[in-house]
Amino acid sequence: MVEKAATSVRDAMRDHVVVPSQDMTNLGRTAQPVLTHAEGIYVHTEDGRKLIDGPAGMWCAQVGYGRKEIAEAMAEQAMTLPYVSPWYWAASPAARLAQKIAGMTPGDLNRIFFTTGGSTAVDTAVRFTEFFNNVLGRPEKKKIIARIDGYHGSTSLSAALTGRRDNWSNFDVATDRVSFLSSPNPRHAGNRTQAEFLDDLVKEFEDRIATLGADTIAAFIAEPILASGGVIIPPEGYHARFKAICEKHDILYISDEVVTGFGRCGEWFASEKVFGVVPDIITFAKGVTSGYVPLGGVAISEAVLARVSGENAKDSWFNNGYTYSNQPVACAAALANIDIMEREGIVDHAREMAGHFAAGLQSLADLPGVADVRSVGLVGCVQCQLNADRVDATAEDKAFARLVDERCFQLGLIVRPMGTLCVISPPLVITKEQIDEIVAILRQAITDAGAKYGLSRVAEPVEG
Repeated sequence: MVEKAATSVRDAMRDHVVVPSQDMTNLGRTAQPVLTHAEGIYVHTEDGRKLIDGPAGMWCAQVGYGRKEIAEAMAEQAMTLPYVSPWYWAASPAARLAQKIAGMTPGDLNRIFFTTGGSTAVDTAVRFTEFFNNVLGRPEKKKIIARIDGYHGSTSLSAALTGRRDNWSNFDVATDRVSFLSSPNPRHAGNRTQAEFLDDLVKEFEDRIATLGADTIAAFIAEPILASGGVIIPPEGYHARFKAICEKHDILYISDEVVTGFGRCGEWFASEKVFGVVPDIITFAKGVTSGYVPLGGVAISEAVLARVSGENAKDSWFNNGYTYSNQPVACAAALANIDIMEREGIVDHAREMAGHFAAGLQSLADLPGVADVRSVGLVGCVQCQLNADRVDATAEDKAFARLVDERCFQLGLIVRPMGTLCVISPPLVITKEQIDEIVAILRQAITDAGAKYGLSRVAEPVEG
């Protein structure tokens, strides 16, 4: 192997790394921009630019960058006990973290299974439904109900549950066990009221159960908000009504809180206090360590577990696990992260900032080129389209949104571009002044892009 001396990071990325969502046409021809360091809500590029990290990495940098407490906790654990086999040994970080999380989850979701991230958390949750029904003597009860626009991960199993069709291109996705319901996107209501739209969504679920047979359906899986599907916020009461139907038919309700957990919506978990539902299973990841190291997990109801454990176990074993389940360094990072969040009141702060964040984004709603604005807690998006009334975006709409994204970057703000959406989910430590700066940059970027498409210019210029 020949190693090039003094190879730049950009060259090494271009020549040797396959990135997520790799453009195969340009493999080996292009490389991503290089970040060198970060602090607070800001990241720095190799050419000396300082940018607001609008997406908080990938919805995960809750406490912001440069928190020495987390790094020190990781280093101390790595020097004390960096790894134990989760099959044979216990270590205190996983035990203490599970106890901590059990105190945050709703209802009786007190038993925690740790995984390596969000995808493996969802994979584990679905595998548990298989185990659950097999032990109960119901081998035919295996289908999963998911939703168009939902996103649940990148393992083969979790990807099969993902209702974003563009994620499936050129893959063989095992969908024979998965049935997709309509997206609960309020923009799809048409001439219906939101109450009528919700009634129709509920009826669709009931009809699907009748068609498939309740005795074939293991679980319904739902993100509280469909994050990667476009920050889609279902109509009020959606989750509670779906949970009631699940209970009626003995269908497990899985709440995928990989994005919404750990303060993103102003609560440790969003399911109960924000969306009015106590699930049977919750999946989590991302914010549990603020992205400092990979970790995910599944919280399972004691009532559900009681049906397949103890005298009801029938000598069964839940033979699911990962080399890095209960990983001591990752669990130590999570404990330090949660300690920071509790000590500094970051979840309360996120809840307090949510109104200012929503108002700031909403102030952009009347700009030419803005089709919709929506947010919950500290996750939101601005939908940029040339024709605001279009439900399905055109290629020109997407080109316009890309121009907005590029202009935001030039002005000092990273947004997560998804189709026609500019997604913002900043670190939870963000201040009102920093929110105002984000809104000002978005306003300028949308106006500048609009001017190139002949839309009216109404913004005051932002330096950058």
